[in-house]
Amino acid sequence: MKIEDLDDVENDRLKDVDYGAKQLQIVRVDDAKRVLVGAGARILFYPTLLYNVFRNKIQSEFRWWDEVDQFLLLGAVPFPGDVRRLKQLGVGGVITLNEPFETLVSTSLYHAHGIDHLVIPTRDYLFAPSVSDISRAVDFIHKNASCGRTTYVHCKAGRGRSTTIVLCYLVEHKQMTPAGALEYVRSRRPRVLLAPSQWKAVVEYSMRRQLASTIHSPSADAVMITKADLEGYHSTFDNITTGKELVILPRMVSSSPMITRLSCLLAPFKVSGVFGPVSGRLHEERAC
Repeated sequence: MKIEDLDDVENDRLKDVDYGAKQLQIVRVDDAKRVLVGAGARILFYPTLLYNVFRNKIQSEFRWWDEVDQFLLLGAVPFPGDVRRLKQLGVGGVITLNEPFETLVSTSLYHAHGIDHLVIPTRDYLFAPSVSDISRAVDFIHKNASCGRTTYVHCKAGRGRSTTIVLCYLVEHKQMTPAGALEYVRSRRPRVLLAPSQWKAVVEYSMRRQLASTIHSPSADAVMITKADLEGYHSTFDNITTGKELVILPRMVSSSPMITRLSCLLAPFKVSGVFGPVSGRLHEERAC
């Protein structure tokens, strides 16, 4: 029988209620911010669009789009009249990060010119695409590039939301670091500018990629051991039928030679004279 102090129980309940209230408050603040930013984006869309058009007309360096890679363009929201020009540039896919009120070209018009269209509505200024949307966009770009087709990635001005996608693509398929990718894209399109949430999305995407690579690619920590390698060590080989055993070692400092890893791993067998299946023992030994 378990007896609990009623005061402790009541305190725990009050803590749960307080925590729930704080979480609800955070959600409400986020929702309010999203609504306010959305309203501001609607009000500022056409004035800022006209400003960008004006600068594009009077400043030669203020380009509407820029080539980031052989099959990748980054730029501002296209007008219907730009679709034919994009097709002439070899564009076979367009990724739109705009919300519906910001979109000036319909999907049907792209399709009429043989261009695939991926729409990922993302609120302007302070927001970034979700991880799943980023992955969809990166795969879309890679699929087009593999077929020799260019992808045009755009938001309103080609600075934040679209740049987030392009950076993640460079991290994924060009093996760049987030900082290196940003520096490279700025060299191609100097006015790119990411909000903190957008930069955070790029960094988190890079970390997820590194983690997935570590889990699915053990080659950096794998050592192939044969019977010849184990000569002089007391062990039975009853369970070895192929003559080789793949052993996954913990990640070591890169400066440590591989032979040091192997010696550290096998030393306990030579001294202790333990008998038993090799495959059941090797993975249990900790590297030095």
